[in-house]
Order: sequence, then structure tokens, then C-alpha cells
Amino acid sequence: MTLSEEARERLADLVALQPTKNSELQDRWGLDSGSDVHQYLEDHLRDYYYRDEDSMIRATAEASELVGDVDEDGEAPAVHMSDTERRVFAVIAGPDERSESVVSVLHAVRDEYGGDDAALESGDVRRALQTLKRKGIVAVENRTVPTYRLAVPRDDVTVADD
Repeated sequence: MTLSEEARERLADLVALQPTKNSELQDRWGLDSGSDVHQYLEDHLRDYYYRDEDSMIRATAEASELVGDVDEDGEAPAVHMSDTERRVFAVIAGPDERSESVVSVLHAVRDEYGGDDAALESGDVRRALQTLKRKGIVAVENRTVPTYRLAVPRDDVTVADD
């Protein structure tokens, strides 16, 4: 996706302000409503943002790299993850491994974390995988069923401490 100069500047605002909400971006961008912000994000920055579990707007790692927001070590900002997302991230197949189904990931989480995740269901894992996909961390491969693996090496992702 090629970004216009305006879109690149607004993406830089999103990266700088994250986590943020529509009203904050509305003020920054001089738009009339939060709906206008949402529409702009969907029309121009869809691949570069996501909403976290609190519905706050956050930039993907790719967005941060695109606008040059890296720390002194050259790392992109830390990625915020829920407990389920952290556990899925810890066990899912790496970028060079064979992708796996939701059920396979569910079993891997249960095997790794034992009784802590007995109540975890496939829908929880599916939501975590979709969120990690939006964050640019997980890739989907469509075989008989959708399968997943990391899109980037595990060591390239910094998980934020909450």
C-alpha cells in the first residue's frame, strides 16, 4: 500500500500518540467527527493500525518502522498482547515451520500451560490469532482450513510489559 504524504504524516501521528482514540486523532487532524477518523483509518491506513482489547488505536510494528519510530537499539516499539495472545505467540509455529490449525495451536497452549488454560476454547485462540495477524505478527496460509504461523522471527518481537 503506497501512502500519500498526508497519510504518512497521519500515520506518524498515530504512532506518536498510541495508544489513542478517535477523539484525540480528530483534534490532531482537524476532522469533524470520530466517524471521520474511523473512515480515514479504514480508507488510508487499514494495514497499519489495529484496536487493542480496550479499543484503543495502536500502530502495527510495520507502521512504526515505516515512519522511523525505532528505539536506540533499532527495535520497533513493544507490542501489547493479552494473556491469551502471549501464550499463543509463545507456542505457535515459527516463520520457517509448517503452519498449524487453530485446534493445533489450542492443544499446544494447553500442553505448554497445563491446567491454567483448561477453560481456553478454540474461539479464544482464533480471536488471539486474528489479533496477532492484524498486528503483523502472524501469517495465515489457507489449506483445507486456515492455518497459522509467525510472520516474523519470535526474537524480532518485543512484547510490552503491562
